[in-house]
Amino acid sequence: MSSELTLSDRISELLASQPMVRPVEMARQLGVSEWEIVSQFGADEFVALPGLMAQSILESISDWGKVTTIIEVKGFVFEFKDAFPKGKLGFGYYNLQGGGGGLEGHLKLDAVTDIALLSRPLRGKETHAILFYAEDGACIFKIYLGRDDKGDIFTHQIAAFHALKEGQNVA
Repeated sequence: MSSELTLSDRISELLASQPMVRPVEMARQLGVSEWEIVSQFGADEFVALPGLMAQSILESISDWGKVTTIIEVKGFVFEFKDAFPKGKLGFGYYNLQGGGGGLEGHLKLDAVTDIALLSRPLRGKETHAILFYAEDGACIFKIYLGRDDKGDIFTHQIAAFHALKEGQNVA
């Protein structure tokens, strides 16, 4: 790929040659941050929100039911498929209350600078995800809408996701 091409052009070339490539893989191949990749997608696929909305978004998602939370670090991918836990602020963190056996942890929400609402096919399936990014453009974690036993995305989650994209459902 020519270095004279814009990032958008380079992404288009990469997608033409590797249609199943994920944004994190595109970022590695093109030598840019994942945020730089997703922010190039069109308005039908990508909506940017400020990191300051992280807590209100997470509080909303905790009422959506089963979702898939993904943390990917240096090629290792951790997935948790269940309801995203409610949390509460304490000691500078948003502390997840998994209730024994569920997802638990301590989120440093002030490290979230940008949030992407992403709607793109992944491995040939419709997907919708909320991605939380750090200042360096690296993805901290992702929350994908959940699927039923047939592999279909829960319709109430699609509606809630689209409401979030339109600025509704978030305090």
